[in-house]
Amino acid sequence: MSVASISKRIRITVTGIVQGVGFRPYIYQLAERFSLAGFVLNDADGLMLEIQGEYDKVSSFLSHLETKPPPLARIDTLYQEEIALCEEEEGFTIRRSDKGVAKTMVSPDIAICDACVAEMQDINNRRYRYPFINCTDCGPRYTIIKSLPYDRPSTSMAPFTMCPSCYSEYTDPMDRRYHAQPISCDDCGPTLSLIMLGGRVCKEDISAINCTRDLILEGKTVAIKGLGGFHLVCDAYNEEAVAALREKKHRPTKPLAVMFKDMESLKEAVDLSEADEHLLLSKERPIVIVDKKRSSPLCNSIAPNIAKIGVFLAYTPLHIVLLEKLGRPIVATSANISDSPIITKADDILRKLDRAVHAVLTYDREIVNACDDSVTMMAGEQKLMLRMARGYAPKSLPLVKPAIRKILAVGANQKSTIALAFGEHLILSPHIGDLVSLEAFEYFERTVETFKRFYDFIPDIIVCDKHHGYETTKWAHQYNKENTVMLLEVQHHYAHALACMAEYKLDEKVLAFCFDGTGYGDDGTLWGGEVLIADPKEYQRVNHVKQFHLIGGEKAIKEPRRAALALLFECFTLDEILAMNNATVHTFTVIELRTMHKMWEREINAPLSSSVGRLFDAVASLSGIAQRLNYEGESGLLIEGAAGQNKTTESFTYEISENGIDFRPMVKEIVKLSSQDEIASRFIATLSALIVEISQAYPDLPIVLSGGVFQNASLVQNVTKALKVNNRRYYIQQETPVNDGGIALGQLYHALHVSGRENG
Repeated sequence: MSVASISKRIRITVTGIVQGVGFRPYIYQLAERFSLAGFVLNDADGLMLEIQGEYDKVSSFLSHLETKPPPLARIDTLYQEEIALCEEEEGFTIRRSDKGVAKTMVSPDIAICDACVAEMQDINNRRYRYPFINCTDCGPRYTIIKSLPYDRPSTSMAPFTMCPSCYSEYTDPMDRRYHAQPISCDDCGPTLSLIMLGGRVCKEDISAINCTRDLILEGKTVAIKGLGGFHLVCDAYNEEAVAALREKKHRPTKPLAVMFKDMESLKEAVDLSEADEHLLLSKERPIVIVDKKRSSPLCNSIAPNIAKIGVFLAYTPLHIVLLEKLGRPIVATSANISDSPIITKADDILRKLDRAVHAVLTYDREIVNACDDSVTMMAGEQKLMLRMARGYAPKSLPLVKPAIRKILAVGANQKSTIALAFGEHLILSPHIGDLVSLEAFEYFERTVETFKRFYDFIPDIIVCDKHHGYETTKWAHQYNKENTVMLLEVQHHYAHALACMAEYKLDEKVLAFCFDGTGYGDDGTLWGGEVLIADPKEYQRVNHVKQFHLIGGEKAIKEPRRAALALLFECFTLDEILAMNNATVHTFTVIELRTMHKMWEREINAPLSSSVGRLFDAVASLSGIAQRLNYEGESGLLIEGAAGQNKTTESFTYEISENGIDFRPMVKEIVKLSSQDEIASRFIATLSALIVEISQAYPDLPIVLSGGVFQNASLVQNVTKALKVNNRRYYIQQETPVNDGGIALGQLYHALHVSGRENG
């Protein structure tokens, strides 16, 4: 008897992203291909299957399974064991899901795939121009899931009964739509409606799209329901329409994102690198920050005063149908009121944003879990994640060693996210937002409850920031009081370093440059320009920006001139400043300057800060680039834009004494210059030179770059280029947020290492 004719039976369990990604039909088709018997089913761990057949065919099956899984799947573990043959079994079947404690990962929503696009553009296809077309390779997932396992009754598609044609596809393991939970068509799927102000339903289905097109072309703003929430949409070529949207949304200058139908129309407006194109065409379809063309047909008010713009391609069939009818791109900005999360219900649009929109294009499939658009950027060859949401999150990272306790990290107050660890899994939530309103905090609490429900998760350990003014820290302490769990507090900038280490699974000492706008320091002051020697368990602050006062406290964040003035007070006498011909000085009256000097001198409402973010603000003011800001990070964008006009590599002077980095010499040099472009370019070069110089003092340590300041593409390009020249090993986050959106991940990584196990 040959080896090939010997039969064997194998039981296989697979964990990772294996549900809702076409894994069961893939297994079925593979088993049919190799003439194997057995079955496959979803269970609480992920996927379980048994196969039986000739030895060589079983081996070929296993080889394909391990090396060529479905495109949206990710295998974290694959266990197999040989079991007794089942003589009575014939053929291969897909069995009903096994309910239990959920451990499989929730998959993010994925943009429409090419096959579905081709079908919806085929006039002979039954889903021609169907705005909810999807298959196992694309469509909604996280935004429609109520509980695991991921089956139709556990989603917001449960109320929609499949027609015979859809049911036939849904139950055919050889079909592309086998168990595609959102499967539907015109006969059985969601209904599209255009609702006018006052609640009157004007049009339905394709007529609703046609009417929406007409409203947009007339210069009106329409709220359109996407996968994870509503967008406010208007004509990207119409200056009056964009100005009206800005006024009604109270968003005077912050850049707006623009959605395009295809790459051809997109390239008319922006300059793209090959890496930009790759991001834009990826299955996640994020917003990508790119360079505007000088000849761009887009109206200037979309991204005033800066040379970059956020663009993305249509990622749902509804968007594609609308843009094909419009024949032009649209501004598509998240529908929310100031400091509140994205809106997911038409009634809330009509109630809260009735003055901002003329109509609402919606549909009757519920958005269970809100999810904003992701934002990414290329800094040369370096990808940066600015907001991790639709397409990328929930993000699961396999742990090398299992967590022996269930850990919940609640992140920071801005760009809030949460992170969980249990068993072999680490999960990072989508972007929640800034927790500066009651609605935003309620959204944070709902997100915590959602993930607890998904994974039957009750934390043993809660991890939070040290800032007791953060809403997340208050929540953690209250939860600890009510549930008596272990509570850990992690310093903000150490968490930034740890977030980068977690992404790369670093378990060694690193030299971490953690530059951002603000964070609560161990000494009770505001940190933000920190150089740390860190490992997953502890850190040492070895350098920091010499602290300066923020005159007026919170006001200094909105008014860069206040931080700049404090630095001038550090360098010059009041009389010298009064006689100075400088942009910062000119924004104050003599009386104001004298008053500010007293506040600075007596430290009245003038907290100390070591923030590089505030240093950016000060340079923006001293150079005359900006004196007042409308949104976070605006000074960095403006400086980056100005720096792009001047390619000098010359840096300003700074001094490092003991562990302090003194920028007063730089301030004294800046006030002698008049060119904004030169000041901006030399400032970027100065920060790069500083990082390289400090790195040279620790030649054996790998470099970590983290914090919101490293969202500045010019800085990242300069620094990484210099580190490469010096043959230094460095790390900067690519797949997780480099800003405060990564704080929860860093907090969790620390807890994993101090809670009784090491994540090697």
